[in-house]
Amino acid sequence: METWQLQDAKNRFSELVERARAKGPLLVTRRGKPAVIVLSAEEYQRMVDKEDSSLDILLAAPRVGDELEIERDPSLPRSVSF
Repeated sequence: METWQLQDAKNRFSELVERARAKGPLLVTRRGKPAVIVLSAEEYQRMVDKEDSSLDILLAAPRVGDELEIERDPSLPRSVSF
C-alpha cells in the first residue's frame, strides 16, 4: 500500500484522490504513524455492500471498555478424561 505523509496529502490532495481512485487505498501517516486510509467511494461501497463483510464484523465487535455478558454453563465443571 502506498504511503503518504499528512503534509504531502494536504498539499497534493487532488493527486491523492486521483491515485486512490486509480490505484487503490492509500495510507496517510501523521508524525510517522498510520492515521487514515484514503480509498475511492467505489471501493468503500463495495466493502459495505458485502453481506457479512469484514467491515461489518469489525464494526459489530465489542470495544474496549464495553461490558461483556457471558453466560456460564451451569453444568460446569465436569470431568474430562484424557
